[in-house]
Amino acid sequence: MKLLRITGIKLSLDESEERLIEKAAAILTVAPKDVINFKIIKKAIDARRNKPPNFVYVVQAALADDFQLPPESPGGIQILELENKKPEPLFLQKIASQLPVVVAGGGPAGLFAAYVLAARGIPVTLLERGSPIEKRKADVKIFWEKGILNPESNVLFGEGGAGTFSDGKLTSRSKNPYSSWVKRIFAEMGAPSAILIDAKPHIGTDRLEKVIINLRNKLETMGCAIRFEAKVTDFVLQRDRLAAIIVNENEEIKTSRLILAIGQSADDTYGKLQERGIEMEPKPFAVGLRVEHPQEVINSIQYGKWAGHPQLPPAEYFVTAAVPGLSRSVYTFCMCPGGRVIGCSAFPGYVLTNGMSNCLRSGQFANSAVVVNVRVDDFALPGNPLSGLEFRGRWEKRAFEAGGGNYSAPVQRLTDFLKKQPAGRTGPTSFLPGTKPAVLEEVLPAFVAEALRAGFDEFNKKMPGFVTEEANLIGVETRTSSPVRICRGSDGQSKTVQGIYPCGEGSGYAGGIISSALDGIRAAENLMTTLV
Repeated sequence: MKLLRITGIKLSLDESEERLIEKAAAILTVAPKDVINFKIIKKAIDARRNKPPNFVYVVQAALADDFQLPPESPGGIQILELENKKPEPLFLQKIASQLPVVVAGGGPAGLFAAYVLAARGIPVTLLERGSPIEKRKADVKIFWEKGILNPESNVLFGEGGAGTFSDGKLTSRSKNPYSSWVKRIFAEMGAPSAILIDAKPHIGTDRLEKVIINLRNKLETMGCAIRFEAKVTDFVLQRDRLAAIIVNENEEIKTSRLILAIGQSADDTYGKLQERGIEMEPKPFAVGLRVEHPQEVINSIQYGKWAGHPQLPPAEYFVTAAVPGLSRSVYTFCMCPGGRVIGCSAFPGYVLTNGMSNCLRSGQFANSAVVVNVRVDDFALPGNPLSGLEFRGRWEKRAFEAGGGNYSAPVQRLTDFLKKQPAGRTGPTSFLPGTKPAVLEEVLPAFVAEALRAGFDEFNKKMPGFVTEEANLIGVETRTSSPVRICRGSDGQSKTVQGIYPCGEGSGYAGGIISSALDGIRAAENLMTTLV
């Protein structure tokens, strides 16, 4: 058989996906019955303003060996002949090793590192400082409803990692072949099957709980030992090698192989790594605010007169702007259609925000982080690789104070922020645990506030109607990525201590669910080369 990939097939809003095979056959100048096998690879929306929205597909079709490609393809269509071979399985054989491996961190990086190790028959223990999802969910509910924070079980710490209480976005630009495998695992664990074809796949907060529990159960059946409320508090070194780790201040676990997937919010663990002489360096990140609109406003901007069509999902956006005078970029990040803005404090006296949405994205608000790039020279102190943690913490503390000291977040109308108006009345928001009107310029670095104002003006040119009195800004957004990088060599190990494999967002080499999962897989593969 000849295997073909066809890119660019369009369907109108009122056309059924059953028409895809007909359109593919017409493009290939064959009858539909001549298409032996057919499947959708990717689905996206083309909703350019002032044009009727349509769905754009990438499909795969198999035809007989004697099929000849047409000499020309219709405009906008690409046809690629693929190698017709079965992909090699991820796990080819078991590794005969009894050397205990520890994975610290139960987010995407840690979970997938543990999965790969267990699949190869390697004894692995997964330690998560926070609680299992059932208890974690209850603790988060108490925080959102009553403002009572559990520092070890919250939106940032616990089973599944920080992404558990998010949109569950699986968007990635990575060409790593394991990307599709990671999504297949998520689908097998209960994620919507649409994540396998959507151009911007997401699971949804409400589905993530089930997915994470199923993944936990799967790991345990594979032989992985999972422990919760087990925080790595120290590292026992013998010269430049790992000999053991200390859990919860007093329990020693002997191991010479540790996959360190701590997440970017483990400030206390970063401090211990610094104390033990493990090389780290500051890295750039971004700081800003969350902007929240009624979803209908965004639908109207993006879809125009077609807004409200039953086939159209809640509209999304991604916008960037350059601020030449400040040499800064302003961009949207983690946009959540039909979602809500949430408080995700992990340490007492800090307020920080994130966005989440459920699988159906049926909420009345749309929100996105709007952030400004922060350079290392904005915060770095000589000899202190953790100065970025201190920098972001400074603004989170100010947000806590401006919000009233009870984990409410400071809020200001977008139009008032742009006009430098004092704190005034705001429109309704979705934020939990609550909001308090404030002057948001006071909870941001001056260059960030200035860049945001310029950025919003540019956004409004690209998306007329974006700047509206119906939009609120909520502060602060500081956890776009880690401001620290744990330096590692080409073998994936810490440059200063053998046996420690930093990975995921906390390593400073990854960001987002897919990227972190892939980095965890890479860490596991690097570690396994030392066992054979």
